[in-house]
Amino acid sequence: MANWSEILNEVIASGPGPQKDLDGIRRKYLQQLFALTDRNVVAFYSGWLQKLGTKSPHFSISDAAMPGFMAAVNRLDKTKGLDLILHTPGGEINATEQIVFYLRNIFKGDIRAIVPHLAMSAGTMIALACKSIVMGLHSNLGPIDPQVGGGPAHAILEEFKRIQELFRDSPKEAKAWEPILQKYTPTLIGACEKAITLSETMVKSWLVSGMFTDAKDPEASANKIISALGSHAQTLSHGRHITIEQARNLELKIEPLEGEENRALQEAVLSVHHCYNITFSMSTAVSIIENHLGNRYINQLPPVAGLQMLFGQPPTQ
Repeated sequence: MANWSEILNEVIASGPGPQKDLDGIRRKYLQQLFALTDRNVVAFYSGWLQKLGTKSPHFSISDAAMPGFMAAVNRLDKTKGLDLILHTPGGEINATEQIVFYLRNIFKGDIRAIVPHLAMSAGTMIALACKSIVMGLHSNLGPIDPQVGGGPAHAILEEFKRIQELFRDSPKEAKAWEPILQKYTPTLIGACEKAITLSETMVKSWLVSGMFTDAKDPEASANKIISALGSHAQTLSHGRHITIEQARNLELKIEPLEGEENRALQEAVLSVHHCYNITFSMSTAVSIIENHLGNRYINQLPPVAGLQMLFGQPPTQ
């Protein structure tokens, strides 16, 4: 397997300027990972870290990702299970629910999440829907508390409750909060409550029917995760990074990348990860969903008006 510099040199040597074979090199390392595990590989990558300051709806999980997953699942041997490589800042809850429903049904629940770096928010929710999660010392999950109107739903409800108590116990002091209270409409409060219920219900059902299906008390194990990762009061920040050690302490099913016995897997996964980071750095791609066969769905910043994505399959053999 190759490190970052070796893969970058391989890319540079693959052709001049825009002719560089980024797709072929990614496919090469995806195929090497498949050869090692004998499990289907689908990579779900966002380039938000390489394109900071750039706006694109495709950085985040949305319903627009479903055609990509449909393309990536095409022609796979569904009996081999799925290794789903996740690198995403998160996104929409409803789209996440549909993606999980689709993949779990296609692969009969035999899905292992691989997190080479970051699977935050809704990305963590997808990982929690899998049978196990592969993480390294450099990998991070994140809180799953929903965001409403750009703010944490839990925090909005907590502040609203605090203001209510002030008006009840100390009306004069509460007068200073009136401008803030005006932004808390009944619709916003209701939306926050519903978002929390939906998020917790979804993740709990996935944990009970997946990762914790063989646990002594699946519901109790799931509730522990919901309490730890779903509460803004505990995580304190929606961007909080949950390390492999913290994930283990929560009793999630974690498979380590480090260790002599896992060296081949570690090298294969990180080689794939380097390929995607280099692709985002050297192209207009903003998100990629693809499998080890080369079926790929690439959203990119349009270099010309109207060009939004590339969709392709490997040449027929």
